[in-house]
Amino acid sequence: MFTRPRGTRDFLPEEMKKRRKVENIIRKVFESYGYEEIMTPTFEHIELITAKSGEEIRRSIYNFRDKGNRELALRPELTAPVMRVYANELQFKPKPIRLYYIANCFRYERPQAGRFREFWQAGVELIGSSSPMAVAEIIALADDVLKKLGLKDYEINIGHIGILRKILSEVDEKKQNLILHYVDKGELGVVEDMLKNEKVDKELFFKVLKMEGDRDILDEINNGLLKDYVKDFSRTLDILDIFGVKYKINLGIARGLEYYSGVVFEIYAKRLGAQKQICGGGVYSLAHVFGAKPTPTCGFAFGFDRLILALEKENLLSDDKKPRFLLIPMVLKKEVFDVARIVRKYFACEMEVMERKLKKALEYANTRRITHVLILGEDELKRKEVAVKDMEKNVQINIKIDELEEYLKKLK
Repeated sequence: MFTRPRGTRDFLPEEMKKRRKVENIIRKVFESYGYEEIMTPTFEHIELITAKSGEEIRRSIYNFRDKGNRELALRPELTAPVMRVYANELQFKPKPIRLYYIANCFRYERPQAGRFREFWQAGVELIGSSSPMAVAEIIALADDVLKKLGLKDYEINIGHIGILRKILSEVDEKKQNLILHYVDKGELGVVEDMLKNEKVDKELFFKVLKMEGDRDILDEINNGLLKDYVKDFSRTLDILDIFGVKYKINLGIARGLEYYSGVVFEIYAKRLGAQKQICGGGVYSLAHVFGAKPTPTCGFAFGFDRLILALEKENLLSDDKKPRFLLIPMVLKKEVFDVARIVRKYFACEMEVMERKLKKALEYANTRRITHVLILGEDELKRKEVAVKDMEKNVQINIKIDELEEYLKKLK
């Protein structure tokens, strides 16, 4: 027996129904805000991945050399590839440019609850603005997606990585990025060691990292060194208040990637326990790294797999009770396929292709949770009728073929 690679999954039909249902709702909401879909290659040149995520990321990606000795990597996320497309193809288009994606990514990490080596992201990039209005829009969009999906037990946490970077401004940028990487991982002991010999207000830094709550907490740092950053942050919060988005301020949010520069946010599904983050994003700067002019940008991505888990925790992905049909032809004539075409205009309709006896075909229908069976034999065709058996009610009726559409419309 062959087994699948560690950290990957097979999605059977029932699971795929759930995933496609969620994907379709996300796609619809993204497009309602004016975002357009983009797709990039599954693998990229390694330099693209390390350009702003740093060499540190090599430990957690799938990289390889192809037959031309080029070093490539399976994409670990979508932001860098999308910004490459922007730099190559879109940088002179009118701004803002609103793009979205729903695609698989790959990371060589230890698999755990809701975290796999092959995983999916659904996200947006708003290119051309990082204004408070733009940032508020993407946060409101993420909130709107969750509302449309019906999720209730979640919390939006918002911070400002610019505040953290300002306190660390005397630290070398490379080391600063590494410090924020460990902050994101919650390894504050490592951070303390790294700051021992640095000219940093350590008391202020660790105080800010622990600041959580409503807007009143900003009064404590709305002066001197951080005043401009608090003002910028407050403008975004003002707009979110107008939009009616509920949030919690959490100044300890650092995000794990080096390119974030301003407002950042994460969304937590409380019922998922320790691995509760289902969305993250914020303001970043990447365009110049890939050869374009510096361009303000903001975006976010849902961890699609964890989002599915969160929806399941709230029993929001129960099986849809849509009618499903099985057509059992006792004879093969053109009218059989005409009936199948009529039904398929409204519902899924399988054709019995195993040439089983009627009893065995009905047993199959039961195991497949098919709700209606259509039986077409010589007698039915002579009367221009089809026998319809409601499997749930165990009731069978005959319907004229030219009245079948009316019957189907009533089932919708």
